[in-house]
Amino acid sequence: MELNNKINKDLILREKLALQRTNLANQTTFLSFLRTALYFMVAGLSIRNLMNVENSLYIEIVFFLTAALLFFFGIFSFVKNKKSISEDEKHIGNYQMEYYKE
Repeated sequence: MELNNKINKDLILREKLALQRTNLANQTTFLSFLRTALYFMVAGLSIRNLMNVENSLYIEIVFFLTAALLFFFGIFSFVKNKKSISEDEKHIGNYQMEYYKE
């Protein structure tokens, strides 16, 4: 019986640590989307100074729209994954011990 309690605690700890890693990966992914959106925003702001093209306004609009789409997709993805992670959190410790019997 003592072995089963040790297995239970180890598995629960591993599952909690795995969820923490997944949460950190989700935050990192959101920050990557934010960083990329900011790059496109800066490109849109600086395109007029770099190019002497008359229709640079259209290129700026494309960069701004791309930045906005990336930003909102990053928020949507973050919220969706965070909800999924929180739903998985309630399953910690719900495993069957028959797999661990010798």
